[in-house]
Amino acid sequence: MDWQKLCLVVIFVSLACQPFFVRAGDIVHDDDSAPKKPGCENDFVLVKVQTWVNGIEDEEFVGVGARFGTTIVSKEKNANQISLTLSDPRDCCSAPKTKLTGNVIIVDRGHCKFTTKANNAETAGASALLIINNQKELYKMVCEPDETDLDIRIPAIMLPQDAGTSLERMLMNHSSVKVQLYSPRRPLVDIAEVFLWLMAVGTILCASFWSASSAREAVIEQEKLLKDADDIPDGKAQGGSGIVDINTTSAVLFVVIASCFLIMLYKLMSYWFVELLVVLFCIGGVEGLQTCLVAVLLRWFKRTGESYIKVPFFGAVSYLTLAVAPFCIAFAVVWAVYRTDSYAWIGQDVLGIALIITVLQIVRVPNLKVGTVLLSCAFLYDIFWVFISKKLFNESVMIVVARGDRSGEDGIPMLLKIPRMFDPWGGYSIIGFGDILLPGLVVTFSLRYDFLANKSLRSGYFLWAMLAYGMGLLVTYVALNLMDGHGQPALLYIVPFILGALITLAKKRGDLKVLWTQGEPARPCPHVHLRQSTE
Repeated sequence: MDWQKLCLVVIFVSLACQPFFVRAGDIVHDDDSAPKKPGCENDFVLVKVQTWVNGIEDEEFVGVGARFGTTIVSKEKNANQISLTLSDPRDCCSAPKTKLTGNVIIVDRGHCKFTTKANNAETAGASALLIINNQKELYKMVCEPDETDLDIRIPAIMLPQDAGTSLERMLMNHSSVKVQLYSPRRPLVDIAEVFLWLMAVGTILCASFWSASSAREAVIEQEKLLKDADDIPDGKAQGGSGIVDINTTSAVLFVVIASCFLIMLYKLMSYWFVELLVVLFCIGGVEGLQTCLVAVLLRWFKRTGESYIKVPFFGAVSYLTLAVAPFCIAFAVVWAVYRTDSYAWIGQDVLGIALIITVLQIVRVPNLKVGTVLLSCAFLYDIFWVFISKKLFNESVMIVVARGDRSGEDGIPMLLKIPRMFDPWGGYSIIGFGDILLPGLVVTFSLRYDFLANKSLRSGYFLWAMLAYGMGLLVTYVALNLMDGHGQPALLYIVPFILGALITLAKKRGDLKVLWTQGEPARPCPHVHLRQSTE
């Protein structure tokens, strides 16, 4: 079985899902047709609804504040505990039958205007309005285009359907239920975003130096063979080492294959399908982790790493690989079993990083032309499936797949993730494998060229490619925060930075033709040189 090819299959799965976004409560519904107006100009904010049952703290729910009504306090200490009651009638489309005397009222979504419910509740003396959605998602409550001069002086919050069911059950089973409403502000920058940035940059950095070092060793070995051989060998030294060079055709086909796979994930997404992806991820992760560990341990256990034994089905396997394999398999199995636990993200990131680094050793961009085609296709792919797909499917296909909305689980595993440590809303900062792997192919190519051309970091291209990737990822974070956590395609920002930096710099230095077509500097043939010197 060709584990390298299997690894490539797994990475194609990951390439189908590469958004960059933060989870902290899903808000749906576009309100472009209902702009802000006097009395209906609040920003949409997430609201925490903490409950107390008979004086004992109970469940906490998350809702979203309406465009209208008063704003909600941001600090928990400034929020009062207020009694909760059910509306009568339930939809509050007509005036409640009883005075509410400062209570928070639960209202079904119903069919009348949100502002009508709020006016009726305020007239009856309610201090706040909790509207229960008829779906699991949150919904932005806006004013109708023809509504003017609104003066609603109580806050209105939309809660998902399951939260309404729980609140109603509390009221039915207990005599006293109180709620506390507040909307804590999210920090501008969370340390999780810093760590994720370092993780992505560090992964490409490690993979680049490993790939460049292997390329240099292959060239040295080739030159030794040429010096000692009577005839020039056919092909390149790297050709038999399991390296796969991407061409322009395969770069274009990526968009077609990845799009088809993404649609399949979107249509077939379910619990069992995510389980299948977990299995594939574990197989790829085991191969990646094993390859990385063997490469590191080979420095101290060279003899063990160069001694082989034939294993049925797997062929010749080194003793070092056999020693490392059980640990890698156990690591992946433990992660798969406990992947829903709070610390499971650590195992997922370890397996994911090892897989990405391994793929960056197997798959290579031969020149800047192929790298430009690949990143340009991925650039269009990312934009289409994050933004334009909303018009065709009424939702962003890529984000739905990455979150695993229809799977009953916490998204697909082909992501690096870190919990937002100081965010009161929790959630994760995540990045898709493709946002590291695809730019990484071009960045590693730049360092291989620098190594073969004997260029220093300053005079070469790797440093600038690495800085461009880091800046592109940083701009992605800025856009993510400006868009209030809504999904952002990282390649939208990364690709222009990398290609712009490399092409501009290469043209200025006069290396563009070599980088664009050859991908490596011309080297004199030692074999020919030796023959000429003996004549």
